[in-house]
Amino acid sequence: MARRRQLYEGKAKILFEGPEPGTLVQYFKDDATAFNAQKKGIITGKGVLNNRISEFLMQRLSEVGIPTHFIRRLNMREQLIREVEIVPIEVVVRNIAAGSMCARLGITEGTRLPRSIVEYYYKNDALNDPMVAEEHITAFGWASPQDMDDIVHLTLRINDFLTGLFLGVGIMLVDFKIEFGRLWENEDMRIVLADEISPDNCRLWDTKTNEKMDKDRFRRDLGKVEEAYQEVAKRLGILPEAGMRDMKGPELMQ
Repeated sequence: MARRRQLYEGKAKILFEGPEPGTLVQYFKDDATAFNAQKKGIITGKGVLNNRISEFLMQRLSEVGIPTHFIRRLNMREQLIREVEIVPIEVVVRNIAAGSMCARLGITEGTRLPRSIVEYYYKNDALNDPMVAEEHITAFGWASPQDMDDIVHLTLRINDFLTGLFLGVGIMLVDFKIEFGRLWENEDMRIVLADEISPDNCRLWDTKTNEKMDKDRFRRDLGKVEEAYQEVAKRLGILPEAGMRDMKGPELMQ
């Protein structure tokens, strides 16, 4: 395997230099964290499944005109992506009340919201990713008003498409977190979907039983975490062709 220089390591992924200028290699780990990394663990095979699930969803979104950083999958744990300037905002879409919304507002988990609600969180681990308003984002220059118009427009389209896609395989898209980046092409810039979309950053419930099929099984010690991720991949028709055997990571350049 080619030697690559590591550029960044996050909670669930590692970024390496890509083979061509303007590209990166995104490696998916099995590491799992919750509550701003206060809880840590390993979900065996999670990186393999998230790589495949995120690839599938990014491709489907691209087909309906959503611009993304995804180029292609390289192997079981890696994908080639475009290098973007990440907007330091996590965008959360809520369709059904769950998680922190219930704790903040006293709403019963599972309550269907009158309309989808979009929330913003400032990406800063030291501050526990505080919730912010669009006024904070534009006032502090994290994104321009035009950036935010593009982000909101894309977010609502993504939610509409993914809600229907998951419903078609018997899954409710309760809520999800996405990130965006600025993709520069010469002097032109456009906002594109970045990071990943997987059971790590989506709440996915079975439409008939409300059984959780996402990282909440890890957060709440519900057990059968690996099986839940596998079930999502199975319903989407994308279980890895080589099974769940582990794959070694890239060799690091010292």
